[in-house]
Amino acid sequence: MRHLSLAAGAVVVATVALSLAACGGGKSSEGTNPSDPHVAMGGHLFVQFACASCHGEQGKGGVSPDVPALKDVGKSLTVAQLSSIINHGLGESSNPQKPYMPVWGPVISESQVNDLAQYITAGLPNVKDASPVSVPRDQGAAVAGAALYVRNGCINCHGPSGLGGVPNPLSEDKSIPPLSGQDFRTEFNTDEKIKEMIRSGSVIGKPPIASMPHWGGILSDEDLADLVAYLKTLK
Repeated sequence: MRHLSLAAGAVVVATVALSLAACGGGKSSEGTNPSDPHVAMGGHLFVQFACASCHGEQGKGGVSPDVPALKDVGKSLTVAQLSSIINHGLGESSNPQKPYMPVWGPVISESQVNDLAQYITAGLPNVKDASPVSVPRDQGAAVAGAALYVRNGCINCHGPSGLGGVPNPLSEDKSIPPLSGQDFRTEFNTDEKIKEMIRSGSVIGKPPIASMPHWGGILSDEDLADLVAYLKTLK
């Protein structure tokens, strides 16, 4: 069986997320421009790689009792320590309702990891135009699912339109599987099978293999249904 990873993982062109944000990204005009460009970049990466989906906007928490806020982390951890956590994750969980920090090393570049760490140690300031994509709930399930696909970082690992191609060299398939095509549709031939994979993730993520986190404690039933609706529109 091919192991799927819906959220966590490869560098995606930042303009994809930013263009969607421009079409209704909420509070994108608020915030400031940090004097340190690494901190500014870290703020955008924090959104792009869906850190905000679990840790809350600007790391304020409140999403899940199993995911800590990050506001005080920068005071106790160094850039090197934070970089190690981002690269190697923080273990696994067999309970799909208990989110865990996944392995990002194969997906995020060294420069991006450093910028994320710099942003966290700077106190996670509100960076101008670094806002998660808004999710329109009145334009149909597939439209909402398309926004969730970007907002929750699925696009980073599975690529635009679920086409895949993101390397994961030490995994069985050597890459993160696509979410389109006949192989995917054959293996995940019901809505419930897709939802269960998103909820449960893929508990194979020992460093340096990129892993898919559990989304069961983060995404609502409505979110899951919308994501499935979007995936069913893909090639």
